[in-house]
Amino acid sequence: MTDVTQTYAQTAGWRDYLEMCKPRVVLLMLLCTLVGMFLATDGMVPWDIIVFGNLGVALVAGSAAALNHLVDANIDARMARTQNRPLAQGRVTNTQGAIFVGVTGITGMTMLAVLINPLTAWLNLASWLGYGVIYSMYLKRATPQNIVIGGLFGAAPPLFGWTAVTGSVDGGGLLLVLIIFAWTPPHFWALAIDRMEEYRKVDIPMLPVTHGEYYTKVHILLYTIIMVITTILPYLIGMSNIFYLLSALALGAGFLYWSLVMLFTDNERAPMETFRYSIVYLMALFVALLIDHYFFPVTYLG
Repeated sequence: MTDVTQTYAQTAGWRDYLEMCKPRVVLLMLLCTLVGMFLATDGMVPWDIIVFGNLGVALVAGSAAALNHLVDANIDARMARTQNRPLAQGRVTNTQGAIFVGVTGITGMTMLAVLINPLTAWLNLASWLGYGVIYSMYLKRATPQNIVIGGLFGAAPPLFGWTAVTGSVDGGGLLLVLIIFAWTPPHFWALAIDRMEEYRKVDIPMLPVTHGEYYTKVHILLYTIIMVITTILPYLIGMSNIFYLLSALALGAGFLYWSLVMLFTDNERAPMETFRYSIVYLMALFVALLIDHYFFPVTYLG
């Protein structure tokens, strides 16, 4: 990979390293991790698991995000959405970036292994390899199904929270992963439609580039339907109660609305509106799960 940092001579600041961690993405991950923790128990999660569990997950996730910045520096420099990133602009060198990836990743893994449990640490390592290596270095450039396949690696945070509390992989934690896995394609494909020409310019085979905008919109609708069905499962298996069911249906109706707007209208703002709604959707869905768990409790043994 050509070192784009040779073009610039700027000093890295703490904000540059923070940006490399994709803090808004990590915060959303931590919300899902936290909900996974609370759903794994009927009581209160111990404070040390909340603090060190989320901090460890944040460090490992930030490390994977920074590795993604490092791998994609040359591509980022040619896309309007990402051209001001620290590595793309040379404020952080490749060497500095690699050291940062190593320090944050090792620190987070050690914290999870020592202060939480080895299972949670191993799952985080698998997610780090999946996103930082398999997706960033291979899948993203190899197939238009990159988001579908790679989405599994980004769907794991609620399972991290679950295993941090229970020390085991159980059906409830896996179902939370399935929800995010189904959510990821319509979430990211909406953004890919909005940025289609940028992806085409850098030869990244996102679905709208390889199969066209209409084909992608149809698949967004289909995956949204799959996602809505998936979000009903916690109620159907007795993991949640009526408050969550009504919330999931209402939030899902909003997602379906924007999917239909994209498919059947010429609204140029619809892809980005769908993308923005998808973020609010996931946050609200997991908050609804948490509220339901403590205010409308059910007995769940999964």
